[in-house]
Amino acid sequence: MIETILDYVVIIAVALLSIMIHECAHGYAALYMGDSTAKDRGRLTLNPVKHIDPFGLLCMVLFKFGWAKPVPINPVRFSDRKKGMRLVSIAGVTANMIMSIVFAVLLRIFMYFDLYYLNLFFVYGIQLNIGYAVFNLVPLPPLDGSKLIATFLPRKYEYYMYKYEKYLYIILIALIYTGVLTDIISIPINGIYYFILNAIVF
Repeated sequence: MIETILDYVVIIAVALLSIMIHECAHGYAALYMGDSTAKDRGRLTLNPVKHIDPFGLLCMVLFKFGWAKPVPINPVRFSDRKKGMRLVSIAGVTANMIMSIVFAVLLRIFMYFDLYYLNLFFVYGIQLNIGYAVFNLVPLPPLDGSKLIATFLPRKYEYYMYKYEKYLYIILIALIYTGVLTDIISIPINGIYYFILNAIVF
């Protein structure tokens, strides 16, 4: 029982870290492109309370993918709106993939030591960051993938995507609840996970 609780403590700790890095990456990318909205609202912080979406965090703990409270941005303030949205959209995913590699390197260093929970932290760090990155590339709102795709659409269709965002969000929730999304994204998640393990850890 205690071991199970400790396992969940480790998962939650990794999930919070993954969420914070992901959202801060969005905020700093926006700031780089000329929009200080996230900074002005105190979102460029590693304080997890600022970033947590309770349901998204629960999904990360249970399914190893989820989401956080979106960082506020104002694309109008970008020096280049399309370029800014692309950079902001991909920043969080890139940060999570970098983190998964960092955790893999740390696991490679410490795996021969008798430090079970530390190594478990690294393993979950690899899994959750890959899962978070892949999940966020799904092209449905409010995920980063939808915003990335929108930047390549003509302005008319980009407008419609944002206009009907709340309805597409319902589709996303339905796919999660039915397990359909899990079946789909588990393929690239597992593929990347074992590739990183084979390339770095073993």
